[in-house]
Amino acid sequence: MIEGLQRLGRATLFWFNRLGRATLFLLRLLGALAALGKRPGLIVKQLYSVGVLSLPIIAMSGLFVGMVLGLQGYANLVDFGATSSLGTVVALSLVRELGPVLAALLYAARAGSALTAEIGLMKVTEQLAAMQMMAVDPFARVFAPRFVAGVIAMPLLAGIFTAIGILGGYFVAVQQLGVDSGAFWSQMQAAVRLVDDVVNGVVVKSAVFGWVANWIAVFEGYDAIPTSEGISLATTRTVVNTALVVLALDFVLTAIFFGA
Repeated sequence: MIEGLQRLGRATLFWFNRLGRATLFLLRLLGALAALGKRPGLIVKQLYSVGVLSLPIIAMSGLFVGMVLGLQGYANLVDFGATSSLGTVVALSLVRELGPVLAALLYAARAGSALTAEIGLMKVTEQLAAMQMMAVDPFARVFAPRFVAGVIAMPLLAGIFTAIGILGGYFVAVQQLGVDSGAFWSQMQAAVRLVDDVVNGVVVKSAVFGWVANWIAVFEGYDAIPTSEGISLATTRTVVNTALVVLALDFVLTAIFFGA
């Protein structure tokens, strides 16, 4: 019993210690954002790395998720003679929940893990220490561009995921299952609202998820133990912690935006 409490206490102290260091890291990171105005090329380069290179998995996943939603939605709505509402079901599911959440999880698995591994490798090879010796701030040169690029890319990726998902649902519903095309689009347009659904669901949620995902990814790389095993553990923590935090935040944001 006492040993169990001791382990729990050590784990709790370790968690709070990491949370405190991550918060101090974020504050220092935010302080370095002002220097990016003189070097927009750094952000553009990272936008290609974390955004453009993530498009294939985002697009393919969005397509298949939309197609599955079309199949499942039709199977449930056909019993009630409400297949004309299939467009509404697909669109609201993607806009409010699946689009931003799944895009964030895919982003963490593809781009977040790559950011952690890249920064961790820079730490192992002492590139960060070399920058400090040459009076170059690694927060302004390395961390801030990657963080900002990820925050910008996340809403764009979520929007692309959602749009392609809706097209996938349309293909299955209209082309394969015979749902009326006019009813599919008209019901969707009547039900989906710009501010309440699109802005709150895709834009705000994905921006929050992007902020958290990139904060975790960059910090884990910075805080990684400078060994091959340490980098692998940091990469794993990035994916796992991002997934848990994104799902928890999704519940909170859904309760705020779409609760009562």
